[in-house]
Amino acid sequence: MTLSNQQSRDNDVAELARTDVARALAEDVGSGDLTAGLIDPTRRARARILARESAVICGAPWAEAALRALDPTVQITWHVTEGQRCTPDQVVLELEGNARALLSAERTALNFLQLMSAVATKTRTYVDVVAGTNAHIVDTRKTLPGLRLAQKYAVRVGGGTNHRIGLHDAVLIKENHIAAAGGVTAVLRAAEKVAGQAKFIEIEVETLAQLTEALDAGAKMVLLDNMPLPTLREAVRINAAHSGNSAILEISGGVTLEGLRALAETGVDRISIGTLTKDVKATDFSMRLQELS
Repeated sequence: MTLSNQQSRDNDVAELARTDVARALAEDVGSGDLTAGLIDPTRRARARILARESAVICGAPWAEAALRALDPTVQITWHVTEGQRCTPDQVVLELEGNARALLSAERTALNFLQLMSAVATKTRTYVDVVAGTNAHIVDTRKTLPGLRLAQKYAVRVGGGTNHRIGLHDAVLIKENHIAAAGGVTAVLRAAEKVAGQAKFIEIEVETLAQLTEALDAGAKMVLLDNMPLPTLREAVRINAAHSGNSAILEISGGVTLEGLRALAETGVDRISIGTLTKDVKATDFSMRLQELS
């Protein structure tokens, strides 16, 4: 990635964080924090945010956006940076700023950290299991409504790969689409006509016969749905031996952490896992504040 592309991506993340945080603060603070209003508005404070368990830290742009939205001059010092792993009871960041603002922003900042660190941590666990194989860990659209882009960012921080963002940017043909369109070949032909600027066209198959038909029809990405290991190995062999066309192969359905390594060792290219974003247990963070003046 070039420097200009990286800068563009960083700017996009910062803008996404500000947008998400604005919505979250409106939900939480509303017309004003009644409890923080008990504190002298001129008082300043220091605070430390601790991780209560081991985790891959993620969500720094969101935490900073929450804090700076209420105190633009807040001083933020990170001791564990984005994508690094923390240990239990480690101080992740230190803050100094307006006491009211720190208290009002606390829950929003921690909410983003706890969700996004959970996603990044879970993703890193799966990525580590497949290390040394050809397989990439890929997310799905099984995300919290309104927070998909934040969760997909967290997957990237954890070392995973993003699948399509939504229904609008890629074509994923599933069994119902195949049935409605008249078969594998027919639906692929239709997809080629309507895909436009889609990032990719991918078709889900359930049998080796469907895989062969998809390859014969020129499929470039094939999703192997709920196939047992021997069938997956044969699918990889068929794909590699196919005359004139081989596709990116992805596994989906019934993927568990315990069985993940065996799936990766079949030789597939991608393993998509909904649990990365839909079955996360929030990472435990807490903030401790000390009044300055």
